[in-house]
Amino acid sequence: TFLLSLTIIMTLQFSTVSAQKVFNVEGVMVPRTIEFQNKTLSLNGAGGRSIMWSDLYVQALYLSQLSQDAKFILESDTEMAIRIEVTSSMVSSKKLTKAMDDGFRKNAGDNLESLQPRIEMFKRYLSDNITKKDVFKLIYSPNDTSIWVYKNNNLKGKIEGKDFKKALFGIWLADKPADEKLKNQLLGK
Repeated sequence: TFLLSLTIIMTLQFSTVSAQKVFNVEGVMVPRTIEFQNKTLSLNGAGGRSIMWSDLYVQALYLSQLSQDAKFILESDTEMAIRIEVTSSMVSSKKLTKAMDDGFRKNAGDNLESLQPRIEMFKRYLSDNITKKDVFKLIYSPNDTSIWVYKNNNLKGKIEGKDFKKALFGIWLADKPADEKLKNQLLGK
């Protein structure tokens, strides 16, 4: 009966969790799923990015197949998304693009030169004025092997290449991530 009770309790807890449509992550309501090209991507993990006691943004990772294996995610050719909600007025397009640049430089390795024109295009998509509560979605589509860049649900443009996807997601998930704690949160660890 103990095992039966434990099973019932676990099932009830799981049902409550799966019924939740949004999660409060450091004051930001993060959706449990994202719809993209008739596919549902599920929240894999989420966390906040802070620098020197200042919260900058809350980031979430969405996958079509949940995983805690960063290498598997980076190599995967399936739909996936990063959602970033800006939580500080200190975040500017200049600071965001510089941080992205640093992340690409740290993780692209020998591919940096071939990626550079696409990195510049990506930075242009982020160059508009950024304000608190802006939401960016960076969604990978295996159908056209492109990253679709959205700001506040408006498509800014697409950047082709699985190599670009790997480098972009690598900013947060590679061996030298922008933030180790955030990497673990995105992986649901």
